[in-house]
Amino acid sequence: MASSVQDSPGAPPSIFKASSESDTEELAAQDTKSIRTETDSLVDHEPPPLRWTSYLLNRKDSLPYDPDAISTRRSVYDDPDLASHYWPKKEYENLHRFDPKARWTYREEQALLRKIDWKVMLWAAFSFSALNLDRSNLSQANSDNILGDLKLTTDDFNLGNTVFRLAFLCAELPSQLVSKRVGPDRWIPTQMVLWSIVTMAQFWLSGRSSFLVCRALLGFLQGGFIPDLILYLSYFYTKHELPFRLALFWMSANVCSIIASFIAFGVLHMRGVLERAGWRWLFLFEGLLTLVIGLATYFRMPPSPTQTKAWFRPKGWFTEREEVIAVSRILRDDPTKGDMHNREGLTPKRLWTAMCDYDLWPLYIIGLLFGISSSPPATYLTLSLRNIGFKTFQVNLLTIPSTVAGIFTMFAITLVSETVNERSVVSMAQDFWTLPFLVALYLLPEHPNQWVYFGLASGLLSYPYTHPIQVGWCSRNSGAVASRTVNASLYNMFVQASSIVSAQIYRQDDAPRYRRGNRTLIIINCVNILVVYPATKVYYIWRNRQRAKIWDAMSKEERDTYLKTTTDVGNRRLDFRFAH
Repeated sequence: MASSVQDSPGAPPSIFKASSESDTEELAAQDTKSIRTETDSLVDHEPPPLRWTSYLLNRKDSLPYDPDAISTRRSVYDDPDLASHYWPKKEYENLHRFDPKARWTYREEQALLRKIDWKVMLWAAFSFSALNLDRSNLSQANSDNILGDLKLTTDDFNLGNTVFRLAFLCAELPSQLVSKRVGPDRWIPTQMVLWSIVTMAQFWLSGRSSFLVCRALLGFLQGGFIPDLILYLSYFYTKHELPFRLALFWMSANVCSIIASFIAFGVLHMRGVLERAGWRWLFLFEGLLTLVIGLATYFRMPPSPTQTKAWFRPKGWFTEREEVIAVSRILRDDPTKGDMHNREGLTPKRLWTAMCDYDLWPLYIIGLLFGISSSPPATYLTLSLRNIGFKTFQVNLLTIPSTVAGIFTMFAITLVSETVNERSVVSMAQDFWTLPFLVALYLLPEHPNQWVYFGLASGLLSYPYTHPIQVGWCSRNSGAVASRTVNASLYNMFVQASSIVSAQIYRQDDAPRYRRGNRTLIIINCVNILVVYPATKVYYIWRNRQRAKIWDAMSKEERDTYLKTTTDVGNRRLDFRFAH
């Protein structure tokens, strides 16, 4: 059975009496040498692959062992010579619940994980859905002739998308710095409230200038939102649990897109009410909906597992025992999560160090290139369907099949990635999927059958979206809270740069079949398959071998000296290994 909660969980009482950081390190070194808890029952192997049927249906076989057996995984905190080198900072907000001697069972951990899923993950998915509701409504407005009403061309539409993505990109890093300083639990709902106001303001769009201004404001206010949410989720989940939750995260975006299509189908029928176009009412309605979700988010995002109590939630979400398990298992999985307080801003030095981390550059290149081949067909789907003869309301309903299929393919590819513990090869699935459809679109005649085009476009857009895998990959290879914060933003900045590039591939002079554009997409797709992903895998294998050669040649005393004296942090440490 699991041990009972210690009277002073987290560290021996002397830790809390330290007067400085150096005192904390010294006392931690002394106290951890007294840790002599029996460790034979600790788990050494990696967690078993997740079976989604077991997870969704709450089947007992999701517990691979005796449910009352110890599930605590062995970590550096079980070695008295290493523990002090990985001890959390005294400012770490969860330190009072960290107990390296605590043990818990599979039954306890699974119950806690499900509670976190329902309390934390579910609302994070709601918040993310609100983002996608306001990001995708321009596509739905296209089906109601917004370009014609505002006297815009498709090149103006491209410029609007470019302005949006550029503003989104520019706001990524500043947003992360604000989030790290004030806390994502405060900054995320603030972002939502601000952009919902701008979304509603689009009801009064009058022409090209107001259209571009609103696109810029929306991009700036929404920038950084996704890395902020991922940072927040990392406070509650281990590196093995996060990728699956990120898949659910992006699945919620697809569900939101389906709901948004039905909303658009209804709201666009309001064309003519108060002599206003239907797309104006769409912006107003969805902005108001986002505002309500944003205001509710202030009350649904506690700062950390040990800070769930509030005046409106006096009992909190977790018991003291659950808080000990939540904090201890997170730090056992990744001790670097104790390096910073959740309200601690980044220093210029740490920011610069993270930006110069060249080991993450291969992932930034992937972020720049992987989405280009599918983005223009998705952006132009409603316009293309309308141009080949479908009606406004048919168009909004016809976007649903590919969205539904995308939910299943994304879910499947994420589970495959975690099951085989592979990222670089599995992530190529998106490009392998889209390539034959791009070739087919390229070969279509000038005036194709509208249902043939719909079938090919829907097949292409049903691709297995590998972005959740790559976001988790970037987070795992960052290796420290400070780096993770910056690197997640940089990765997403390259993803937004990808959208800026893709927004210029389909041009007015290439309409309506966009042969030149599709040829460009095919070339980029092949480069991803033949060069980008294989080169990334080879690079990380080479870097791990470099590290292993040095680390394995060191004696135990040399390793101990290195850990005591090194200034390397995160993935710069010799004992860090990159995932690939």
